[in-house]
Amino acid sequence: MKKELSLADKEKRRDQDFTWVERLSWLMDNKFQIAGYRFGLDPILNFIPFGGAIAGFGTSLVLVMVMWRNGASSKLVVKMLINISIDAILGAIPFIGNVFDFFSKANEKNIKLMKEHYYENKHQGSAVWLVLIILTLILVFTSAALYALWLIGEWIWGLFL
Repeated sequence: MKKELSLADKEKRRDQDFTWVERLSWLMDNKFQIAGYRFGLDPILNFIPFGGAIAGFGTSLVLVMVMWRNGASSKLVVKMLINISIDAILGAIPFIGNVFDFFSKANEKNIKLMKEHYYENKHQGSAVWLVLIILTLILVFTSAALYALWLIGEWIWGLFL
């Protein structure tokens, strides 16, 4: 049977996890400095095709899961997942993604969101509306892309007939 943690123990665990998450985020986004510009392991890992993007995304995902375990609201978790997903998707584009990863610091953005959540009580509540908006946008863009492909296909078919 699991022992229920007291409020003080939960806060202590959250603060310990938060310190760990901040340290790992710093390693991924800001560890090194060249000519006054800071970058971390994330853009360096992305020089390894696919493996680097997966490693970076996996590390970022672990950071989000640790904060979710510590009581982050669903709204905060969805915002953090959006940050790391955009970073992973755009970072996976050859050459452009490598440059993007030097400037995009999803983990740093997530640390800022977590501080706002835990210490300023922002980003509280449910993410249902946020998820519905995202799904609607995906549906609209997918439909528009399929329609454009259909029109291009008809045009190409008309060239051969």
